Amino acid sequence: MKVAKYYSNEDVRVEDMPKPQIGSGEFLVKVKRSGICGSDILEYYRFAKMKKLGVDNLILGHEIAGDIVEVGEAVKDFKVGDRVFVSHHVPCFDCHYCELGHHTACNLLHNTNFDPGGFAEYLRVPTINIEKKGVYILEDDVSYEEGVFIEPLGCVCRAQRLANIKKGQTLLILGSGVSGLLHLMLAKAKGIEKVITTDISKYRLEKAKQFGADEVIHANDEIISEVKENNEGRSPDVVIVCTGALSAARQALDCAGPGSTIIFFAVPKPGINLEIPINDYWRNEITIMTSYGAAPEDLDEAYEWIKSKKFDIVELISHRFPLNKAGEAFEVVCEANESMKVILEPEED
Repeated sequence: MKVAKYYSNEDVRVEDMPKPQIGSGEFLVKVKRSGICGSDILEYYRFAKMKKLGVDNLILGHEIAGDIVEVGEAVKDFKVGDRVFVSHHVPCFDCHYCELGHHTACNLLHNTNFDPGGFAEYLRVPTINIEKKGVYILEDDVSYEEGVFIEPLGCVCRAQRLANIKKGQTLLILGSGVSGLLHLMLAKAKGIEKVITTDISKYRLEKAKQFGADEVIHANDEIISEVKENNEGRSPDVVIVCTGALSAARQALDCAGPGSTIIFFAVPKPGINLEIPINDYWRNEITIMTSYGAAPEDLDEAYEWIKSKKFDIVELISHRFPLNKAGEAFEVVCEANESMKVILEPEED
């Protein structure tokens, strides 16, 4: 089968490897659609993983939808022909962190995956991913492309749940790429009346307007004064950081006011530290939070939103490439010009 091997952002090679062989408690999925995530092009993140594993390449891809084409004899609840989304990471549900609701801090979640990755024609789904609620059968009116968004939208659902986002608040979203726009779309679907977004790209700011942003601000402008001008003189209630740019992280700290919550959905690279005006934060009860990944309850929520058709999530797709042009697809994502979600469409020769 064909796979796309990641050596670096500039070096993604389509190569051949054997189709995975399944065990009795596993099944094989023919991948129909696979999304490229922003985390797939974080070279520091990918190179660190390669070093840890002692390899010079990775087969990435975790936003997938496809068809079950082989099923082990011990698999009971799935059959050949089922259209599925499969989560690459699953928590154990039993450890201290899971019991406290920190499922994405679970050691098992950080050490599970499917084989070999979503940028392949086929992948093997291990027993543990099946047993730990990592598989969703797509209903007839849910397309493969909608299925691809279950994982990224699930991450957004988790962040907004942790930040306790609710009606009556004003949200400031720093970064209007795919994750920023997913936050925007979900917030508007929840009935949040005022959502302000920022970016350095005119294209992405126009997209934010298209998807319902109440105000858009160029990230190089005086954000604090513009936010207050459009929010009755107040700071935003929630600041969601959706870019790893250090300037955005600093802007988040500056924009917070009385009662604000800052949630870092994206973070700067390792080694970057932020100075926090802790005395001001103490006096104003400002909260700083992080959110990583998605747990099954977040994927459940994401799937319900997708089934509801409350927003047209597929409109976020700007480019579609066959698997054999994965290198070109990565170029588009890395250039970050006039592009949003980029999808690969693996097909057998």
